[in-house]
Amino acid sequence: MPSMSNNNSNVTQAEKIKCRANKAFTAHKYAQAIDLYTQAIELNNQNAIYWANRAFARIKLEEYGSALEDASKAIEVNPRYSKGYYRRGAAYLAMGKFKEALKDFQQLKKMCPNDPDTIRKLKECEKAIGKLNSEEVVAAPVPETDSVTNSIDVHRIGVSSTSVPTQMAIVAAAVATTAIAISTLSTKVATVVAAVAVVVLIIMGTRLWGGSGCVINAKTLDVEPQYSGARIEGDTITLDFVKKMIDNFKNQKPLHRRYVFQILQQTKKILKALPSLVDITIPEGKCITVCGDVHGQFYDLLNIFELNGLPSEDNPYLFNGDFVDRGSFSLEVILTLFAVKCMSPSAIHLSRGNHESKTMNKMYGFEGEVKTKLNGTFVELFAEVFCCLPLAYVLNEKVFVVHGGLFSVDGVKLSDIRMINRFCEPPEKGLMSDLLWSDPHPYPGRGPSKRGVGLSFGADVTKRFLEDNNLDLLVRSHEVKDEGYEIAHDGKLITVFSAPNYCDQMGNKGAFIRFEAPDMKPTIVTFSAVPHPDVKPMAYANFFQFFQ
Repeated sequence: MPSMSNNNSNVTQAEKIKCRANKAFTAHKYAQAIDLYTQAIELNNQNAIYWANRAFARIKLEEYGSALEDASKAIEVNPRYSKGYYRRGAAYLAMGKFKEALKDFQQLKKMCPNDPDTIRKLKECEKAIGKLNSEEVVAAPVPETDSVTNSIDVHRIGVSSTSVPTQMAIVAAAVATTAIAISTLSTKVATVVAAVAVVVLIIMGTRLWGGSGCVINAKTLDVEPQYSGARIEGDTITLDFVKKMIDNFKNQKPLHRRYVFQILQQTKKILKALPSLVDITIPEGKCITVCGDVHGQFYDLLNIFELNGLPSEDNPYLFNGDFVDRGSFSLEVILTLFAVKCMSPSAIHLSRGNHESKTMNKMYGFEGEVKTKLNGTFVELFAEVFCCLPLAYVLNEKVFVVHGGLFSVDGVKLSDIRMINRFCEPPEKGLMSDLLWSDPHPYPGRGPSKRGVGLSFGADVTKRFLEDNNLDLLVRSHEVKDEGYEIAHDGKLITVFSAPNYCDQMGNKGAFIRFEAPDMKPTIVTFSAVPHPDVKPMAYANFFQFFQ
């Protein structure tokens, strides 16, 4: 049994280590802070502060599942420690578990009834969650025939039409039905019919006049005479257009909605024709550049092009998902990538990340940014295009490139990936979810994900997958790394991350990888962040304050 003096010594030593951890946290060295908080916990696991602080550091590294466990442990150790509930509520929010988050903030209010910060955050949480719930209620699935991208012909803008839109016909029918019911039926029956009609009118009104914005008003796409930005002549997106658009974006000048729509319409058509797993052949002596997460850091994207050249057929790129969210220039990033894809489909290849989804865009800024810079209609349009992005690539039958990682089961073949129906929002489990969400870990086998979504997998899993599919290397992204990249799993796995000084606070480098045929050996290039206009990351995000 340990002596009292040993216990006191452990407590004292744990406090010293906690102070070092706090300094590492303040310096944005979150991984180091986690290691130090862990050492403190090993010496004294009955201090709720250590658990809550480690939870906060995990939140900074987007390890929300692990943060949830740490915050829950803090509450278990000391049920009266308010920051435990605060950290757990923030982790729940980040995972999209809004009802659970609300419970923690309500408990926090009971514990600190007069604390103005607690009251404000609870109200903000209730308001934001209510907004999300109301949007889910009015959102209706849009069949392909009613797709936003199919709803308008840009060449007929300004041409009058004598046909009555289907939506207006439904509204008229609902009104007529209500009138007939009131005049001819019993009061009780008429009330029921009227209630149904009101529901129809609310849903249609939402879609027609604001709500989910599923119908484009052609008048908003007319190009005003005073517009001086980049223009698409006819249907052809040229290099001159792309360069002028990029130059305008650098100077924070927007692209007209008409041309945004054209880019998205053309991009959807190109992407939809691709398989879920795309094979790329790089000719002998030629290179391809693979980039990781960009996350709305437009000026760092331009720096990549400065360092490595603009995309072209002779200088192709593969951007490996997570183009948007967090960074507040996500619209500029995605339009640049999509415009290049339209200009020259073989110059740039795009894979889907976990942030190319409605749920993540709603939470982490892209939806708010699009609504601010364009309007709500374009939120739906982007969502449609994101569902068309391929899930993975194979380079010269040697290198497998995917945003997240590998699978919860062995024996998955490339043919299985090709057969995935990707034209949907990401499911919570299955092959598609694994591809978008999984992470490697340094242990054998598989384990739960520190994110709370997907799984983690070891070197043995990577080795079996590569051997089963006659591949040499797995390249993935999805995780910030101090040097912009990390080589793991006995050299068989490389993580590449291309958003330096992520969220203006991580201090990491960015990286990209060049592969030259025929040997396809990786050459890694790292780079630092460049200045950008004074718009903070997450400026358009829901729940922004909970991640500070």
